[in-house]
Amino acid sequence: MMKPYNRLLRWSLRLVIAAVVALLGFSTYAAFAIWTYGEKNQMVRSDAAVVLGAAAWGDEPSPVLRERVNHAVRLYKEGYAKLLILTGGRADAGNQAESEVARSYAIGQGVPSSAIRIETKSTITEQNMSYAYEIGVQEGVRVWTIVSDPLHMKRAMVMAKHAGMEEAYASPTQTSAYRTTKSKLPFLLRETFYYTGYWITLPVRRALGDGL
Repeated sequence: MMKPYNRLLRWSLRLVIAAVVALLGFSTYAAFAIWTYGEKNQMVRSDAAVVLGAAAWGDEPSPVLRERVNHAVRLYKEGYAKLLILTGGRADAGNQAESEVARSYAIGQGVPSSAIRIETKSTITEQNMSYAYEIGVQEGVRVWTIVSDPLHMKRAMVMAKHAGMEEAYASPTQTSAYRTTKSKLPFLLRETFYYTGYWITLPVRRALGDGL
């Protein structure tokens, strides 16, 4: 007869193997979903385009942030967004917030300041969405367009829904700074990791009452 300790060890090992297989399976699915979702561009007339934050280099947007704002500017000028909500906080106290740099750039591209709202507190995508949603509610926004890089869109859209943006559409920038396989692959791996982690930890964070 197998000793209870050995039986427990065998079942524990089976559970670990099953968990690893399930995790690998979900991660593979996630990577495929992230890659294919980024090809979707939903050109819908919305009340506001939410531009997700990216690094600012001093007073200038990084290439990633610049192309996100460029895309949002085009949406505004072509009538697909009535308002731009720019997100992103400060990397440190001595610099402008990403959203402040983005606002200056958008104004320089011909968007009136009256059509721009910003938040300066967020540091991660989830916060981008929650703070943008707060601004949008105050502005009466009901239809949302989410702007980011193609490989970021899958996770961003899940977070948009969880933030309260019930009618949200994806519009990834068509001029992403991530254009080569060499630059796309690390981005895809990072997004797969974060997307998988988001779903794994979501029940715990909801149970702790984080407002999701």
